[in-house]
Amino acid sequence: MATDPHPPYLSPGYKSTALRAPARPLPMPKLGPDAIELTGPVFGHQELGALDHDLTRQHAGEPMGERIIVTGRVLDSRGRPVRGALVEVWQTNAAGRYVHLVDQHPAPLDPNFTGAGRCLTDGEGRYRFVTIKPGAYPWRNHHNAWRPAHIHFSVFGTAFTQRLVTQMYFPGDPLFAHDPIFQSIPDERARERLVARFDLDTTVPEWALGYQWDIVLDATPMEA
Repeated sequence: MATDPHPPYLSPGYKSTALRAPARPLPMPKLGPDAIELTGPVFGHQELGALDHDLTRQHAGEPMGERIIVTGRVLDSRGRPVRGALVEVWQTNAAGRYVHLVDQHPAPLDPNFTGAGRCLTDGEGRYRFVTIKPGAYPWRNHHNAWRPAHIHFSVFGTAFTQRLVTQMYFPGDPLFAHDPIFQSIPDERARERLVARFDLDTTVPEWALGYQWDIVLDATPMEA
């Protein structure tokens, strides 16, 4: 019997889930899309900027930090490519700080790094981003709590109402064992699906390290 790869809505170690987890059982999912999902906005290439996929070239100068390439495929539950899906990413800078008013921890902002990008998957379901490796950051969930380095991913279907959100981590991070968000996923094999693979073929000599990470619908853990 397959184990559900997704974290529970209520995970006591991850304190904020107590504020947003449903108190009652969820209704059975509908079998088909509603009318608003069929008539809502659909994404096209004309809505993307030329540098939306390259987070290192969106400002006048180069951002600080280790340049990386992150690429992979979005696949359905049968391993077929999901073509034309809008993939969005957001992350901290190399010092572990978001460009957000809520993030006020004492780490420097980078004027050349906003930390957000997007692209459409190609005919093989592949996406590709150029960015910098994000830093770990404190998050006050418990004493001396630090989040492992990660990149947030959002995958849209054909409308704004069809959206899945997850996180990608980096191999060998010593903070995995101490992070209640990562550990909220009960299946160890499912947790491993969130960790990217260093890939020498993706790496560009003397320029950027490369990582491969596939998003498989119904198999890659998604945020509750």
